[in-house]
Amino acid sequence: MVSQQIPSDGLIGLKQNWRADAVSGFLVFLLALPLSLGIAKASEFPPAMGVLTAMVGGMVVSWFAGSRLTIKGPAAGLITICAGAVVEMGGGAEGWHFALGAIVVAAAIQITFGFLKFGTLSDFFPHSAVHGMLAAIGLIIFSKQIHVLLGIDPATLKGLEPFELYERIPHSIVHADPRVTLVGVVSLVIIFGMPFIKSKWVKKVPAPMVVLGVTIPMALIMDFKHTEPAFDLVKIGDFWGMVGVNADFGMIGTAVFWKYVFMFLFINSLESLLTVKAIDGLDPWKRASNPNKDLVAVGIGNATAAVLGGLPMISEVARSSANVSFGGRTRWANFFHGFFLLLAMLLFIPVIEMIPNTALAALLIAVGYRLASPNEFFKTYKIGSEQLVIFVVTILITLYTDLLLGVGAGILMKLVFHIINGAPLRSLFKARYEYFETENEQHVKVRDSAIFSNLIGYKKLFDQFKPGKKVIINFADARIVDHTFMEALHHLEEQRHQQGNDILTVGFDNFRALSNHPLATRKYDPGMQSKVEIRLTPRQLELRRYAEQQDFNFFPQKARTAAKYKDFPIAKGNQIQYEENILSKFTDTHKIEFSDITLIEGVRQERKENQVTVAFITDTDLPLPDFALEPESLGTRLSDLIHGHDIDFSSAPAFSRKYYLRGFDEDKIRDFFQPDIIAFLETHDAIHIECHKHKLLFYKKMDTLTTGEVAELEQWAVAFVTAAQRMVRVTL
Repeated sequence: MVSQQIPSDGLIGLKQNWRADAVSGFLVFLLALPLSLGIAKASEFPPAMGVLTAMVGGMVVSWFAGSRLTIKGPAAGLITICAGAVVEMGGGAEGWHFALGAIVVAAAIQITFGFLKFGTLSDFFPHSAVHGMLAAIGLIIFSKQIHVLLGIDPATLKGLEPFELYERIPHSIVHADPRVTLVGVVSLVIIFGMPFIKSKWVKKVPAPMVVLGVTIPMALIMDFKHTEPAFDLVKIGDFWGMVGVNADFGMIGTAVFWKYVFMFLFINSLESLLTVKAIDGLDPWKRASNPNKDLVAVGIGNATAAVLGGLPMISEVARSSANVSFGGRTRWANFFHGFFLLLAMLLFIPVIEMIPNTALAALLIAVGYRLASPNEFFKTYKIGSEQLVIFVVTILITLYTDLLLGVGAGILMKLVFHIINGAPLRSLFKARYEYFETENEQHVKVRDSAIFSNLIGYKKLFDQFKPGKKVIINFADARIVDHTFMEALHHLEEQRHQQGNDILTVGFDNFRALSNHPLATRKYDPGMQSKVEIRLTPRQLELRRYAEQQDFNFFPQKARTAAKYKDFPIAKGNQIQYEENILSKFTDTHKIEFSDITLIEGVRQERKENQVTVAFITDTDLPLPDFALEPESLGTRLSDLIHGHDIDFSSAPAFSRKYYLRGFDEDKIRDFFQPDIIAFLETHDAIHIECHKHKLLFYKKMDTLTTGEVAELEQWAVAFVTAAQRMVRVTL
C-alpha cells in the first residue's frame, strides 16, 4: 500500500526509508554505470568522468536538491555540446580542460539564476521546439555511434558533420569488424527485445546491465584485449590520479568559450527543469518540487564535477523514471545511486575495462532512437500539423548549425504561426486578462491570446488562485490558445482536482481545434459552433450493448480520476489522468463501476501508456481495512525489501502461498481476513484486490477486458463483497 503519510525529508527520512531508497538506488546504479561511461566517451571526455559526474550528482547534489525523486547525472542530450566544446577548444586533453572551464562558468550563472528564481523560465519554450531539439540530438548521437558499433576507429571520423557521418555509413558497413559488430548487434537485440518480455521481474532488471552481463563474457571469449585495437575496449586508466583541479579558464576571453557557456547553461537548465516538472507527476505522494532550489543544486553539482574533471549533469529523465518505478521515496535514493558508483570506481575498475565500446555504442543508439523515434514525429503530428512543421524545422536547423539556433528557429516559426492564426502583436509576450472574485468563485477572462510566449504571466496568475474557491476561465474574448498553454491548463486542472477544487473552462464554442488531439491549439473561428461528436469504437459498441442488457449506465467519454484513485497502489509511480467507458449501477448493497483507466508510466521520451479495465465498488458499509492483495510471484517476494512484509496466515498455508498481502495496519487486516474470506480466495481464481478508505478496486490483468471478461470480473467482485458481508453479519 502507498502510505498516506508523506515520507520525511533529511536524516529522519533516511532513517524511515533507507531500505526502499537503497534498493532503488542500487537498481538505478546498475542503469547509470554503463550509460555514464558511454555518454562521457561520446562527449570526448575520459569515460570514467561520466561516472564521476553521477557520483557528484548523487552524493553531493542530494543534500541541496529541491526535488525528491530525480536522479542527477550526465545526459545524452548534452553529448553534442560537450563534444563540440572539446573539439572547438583544441581537442584532446587541452580541449577537455578548457571545456571544463566553460562548464564551471555556466554553473556559476546557473546558481545565480536559481537564487533569482528563474526556474519558471522553462515555461517559455514551446514543447514542439524542445522536442525537436531533443530529436536532433538523437539523430546526431546515432550518426556517430553507429560507426563505433561497427568497430570503426573513432579517430577517422573526427571533424565530420552529422550529414557527412550519415553519408559514411555504407562505407563503415563494408569495412565493419565482424566480431565487434556481432557484440554490438547482440546488445541491440537485448535492449530492444527486453521490453517485449511481459514478466514483471524482467521489467525490473535494467537492460544496460544485462547488456554488460552478456557482452563482457563475449569479449573475453573472443579475447578482445589481445586481438582487437585498443579503441574497442573501455579504458579507465588512473582514474583517481585524474581527479583533481582540471578546469582551465585560459580561453575565457574568446567568443567560442562564451558560446559554449551559454549553450551549457541553456540546454542544461531547460532539460533539468522539464524533467523535475515531469517527475512530480509520477510522485506517489504528489509532492511539488522547488524548481529554483533544484536549479541551484544542479549548479553546485555542475561546478563541483567540472572542477574535478566531470561532465555537466542534469535531472536525467530515464534514471529518474526508473527511480520512481523501483520504489524510491526520498532524495536518499539519488544519494545511494552515487554511493554505489563510488564503490564501483574503488573496487571494480579492472572489470569496467573489460566492457567493449560497441556495447556502449548500442546503449547510446537506443537512447538516440528514443529521442528521435518515428513515434515522436507521429505524436507531434497528432497534436497538429503546425506542431510537426515547428518540430522538423528545429531538427533541420539544429543539424545544419547548432542547438541554440535550432531552438531559436523553432520559437520563431511558432510565433509566425500564431500571428498568422490571429494572435495580436500586443499579446505575444504579455498576458492580457481580466480577473475578479465573488464569494465562492474566481473568474479569469482571457484576452487576445494564451500562448507559450505569455504563459509565464498566466502561471503567476495561476499561483495566486485561492484554495477552496471554484475557478472559471473564460476564453470567449481570446483569438488563439496554443498547445503549450493547453497543456499547462491541463496540469493546473489536474493539480486542483487532486486538491478537491474545480476549474471550469468556458468560451470555446466558437473555436476550431487544429487537430483531434485534446490539447491541440484552438483558433477563433466566428463561423463555427463547436460540436461534440462521439464516434464509438467496436469495443465501445459492444460495451454499450452489455450495459443495456445488464442495467448499467454507460458513459464512453473521458472523465478525470485523479482524486478517485488517489493513494491506491495501482496509481503508485503512475499517472491516472482519465478513465473512460464507464459502466455504472447501484444495487441494494453497493455501487459498482467498470472503467478503462489509462496508466502512464514514465515521462517524456520514457512515457508508456497501458489501458487496464478495473472494477470499483463503493457504498458497501463494510468495515474494510486498507490492504493490497495480489497473486504471489518472484516479483512480490522481492518487493518485501521495499514495501513491507507479506502478511501470512499459518492456519492457511495455501492462501499464503497463493497471495501476497500487504498493508500498514496488520491487526485490522488479520481481523478482516477470517476463514470464510480466506476460503473464498483459495477456491477462486487469483486476481488483484486493492482497498482504500472502504472502497474496493479489482482487476484481472494489465489490459482491457472483453464483455465476457467484464461479466466474470463482476461475478467475482460481487461474490467477494457478499462473502465479506456474510462474515461481518456472523461476527456481529
